Amino acid sequence: MRFPVLVAVLLAVIGGTAGRQSYSGYKLYSVEQNSQQQVDFLRELQQSAQDLDFWQLDRLVGSEARVLVPPAQLDYFRQLLKAQKLRHRELIHDFERVQDDHLYGTKRVTPSQGLPLNKYLRYNEMVDYINKLAKKYSSFVTVAEIGKSYEGRPIPAVTIQSPSLYKSRPNSSQPVVFVDAGIHAREWAAPAMAMYLISELVENAAQHQDLLAGLTWTIVPIANPDGYEYSHERERLWRKTRRPAGRNCVGVDGNRNYDFHWAEVGASNQPCSDTYHGEQSFSEPETRAIRDELLRLKGRCKFYLSLHTYGQYLLYPWGWTSELPEDWQKVDAVARAGARAIEEATGSTYTVGSSTNVLYAAAGGSDDYAYAVADVPISMTMELPGGGSQGFNPPPTRIEELVKETFVGVRAMALEVARNYS
Repeated sequence: MRFPVLVAVLLAVIGGTAGRQSYSGYKLYSVEQNSQQQVDFLRELQQSAQDLDFWQLDRLVGSEARVLVPPAQLDYFRQLLKAQKLRHRELIHDFERVQDDHLYGTKRVTPSQGLPLNKYLRYNEMVDYINKLAKKYSSFVTVAEIGKSYEGRPIPAVTIQSPSLYKSRPNSSQPVVFVDAGIHAREWAAPAMAMYLISELVENAAQHQDLLAGLTWTIVPIANPDGYEYSHERERLWRKTRRPAGRNCVGVDGNRNYDFHWAEVGASNQPCSDTYHGEQSFSEPETRAIRDELLRLKGRCKFYLSLHTYGQYLLYPWGWTSELPEDWQKVDAVARAGARAIEEATGSTYTVGSSTNVLYAAAGGSDDYAYAVADVPISMTMELPGGGSQGFNPPPTRIEELVKETFVGVRAMALEVARNYS
């Protein structure tokens, strides 16, 4: 009996809608960064002002930051913008109003006829869907539990191999593409993309033989199930895991918890912070699960891709320093193949570069660990598009558009890897 899960479920039932975090009066601003001085100022503000939630912030002059401001900080924030002569505009007048109906919809979908693309699936719906795929397509699809979350939810990994190859060589050592999503709970579009990737590779396998003939795929569609469910039930913008941390705080930022230059830069040592790195590296069962799978695949895994939102970036090591790996050009070439494919197909543009040089330094990330410790030659993070005036993630009506666009890029990158590492 998984007692923590039962408690969480009972609390959700008892609390219901009334137990949700209110975002009434919260406003989302777009702030222009038109000089290096303004870029530096906003980065310092992000680090010092815990009440300001920066949804998007990079180091590129000419880009726009996205900042969610609570009512109590509105006057202070506007004064800062005025003093720094930062041009800005209001994107969302009241964040609470854009959440409930189209993101918190209570209608349940039973994915019996393909993957639903008109809602963000809950954890149980994802698990049900992938288990049905594994049963229906047992000749080339398997689902394994690679660990359990703090609250006891299994963390599933879906492995997909070419049907003909799986039948003749079920333990083939062909190159592996490892994809994970959802380590940051509020980034709902990332698991949606991982689920679509699974669906395409399995239910439309005939159309993607070039992706299956030379590659084995291992996909973890929901790496932080506790946080993900909590972001649906209680606090829409919850980011971390759900293990108690410190005296009165909960959760660790899973993408600051990996044991490579852990806690050096770009992470907080304050347990209540959204970027808290944990009391030690790999303190979280969720990050240990990904670590163990990466190490199990060491030598075979040639492409690690972690799906996040948002910002339309393809980012690669390093995240702890502005220096680049010796063979960074190889990773850059794969990332640019993905960005180019997306732009040619849809016109959407992705920014490509190292995490530190495009965004900011943040040590303890999964892509750095995969590259440096698990010896994955092509390792990167993909930041999918956001929802703009619709909130943190695109509304359900745009899920299909988003995942299909993203698939174009993932497909192009995987083929580039297959050509060079098969």
